[in-house]
Amino acid sequence: MRRIDARLTFMQVRPADDQAMQRALTLAADSAARGEIPVGALIIDSTGEILAESGNWNEAKFDPTAHAEIEVIRAAATKLSSARLDGCTLVVTLEPCPMCAGAAMQARIARLVFGADNKDYGAVGSKFDVVRDSRLPHQMEVVANVRADEAKELLDRFFETKR
Repeated sequence: MRRIDARLTFMQVRPADDQAMQRALTLAADSAARGEIPVGALIIDSTGEILAESGNWNEAKFDPTAHAEIEVIRAAATKLSSARLDGCTLVVTLEPCPMCAGAAMQARIARLVFGADNKDYGAVGSKFDVVRDSRLPHQMEVVANVRADEAKELLDRFFETKR
């Protein structure tokens, strides 16, 4: 387990988390191939069924909110005909930003599994900890650094080609 501070700890990785992250990494690679920042995400229900999956679409949609997390939250909510994704797990290759962490909170997602830390915008411990802030009415379980090296490598390669 990794500690953020004295009050908060990250949970242990489940075998299904690793498998889901492998799919998210494929989605991230697909994003990079389209010229998008390589982030992939999916939402899994409590039975393990994938409800939605996506990569980033910011550039293609000319939409700064088209992060992979937002795309899957919208799609899963539509599929379930509910704004609440109770019992669901969000799996994403990069630690969510404040916008995405807030959207996950609003959707009442139960668990968050992420790969690489987001040192610039991370809202799950790197800069902020939105998803487990005790001042908010909902907190979620967090599993961090699942296949983090692979996720970071995708990001590093993408940004090396942009420089």
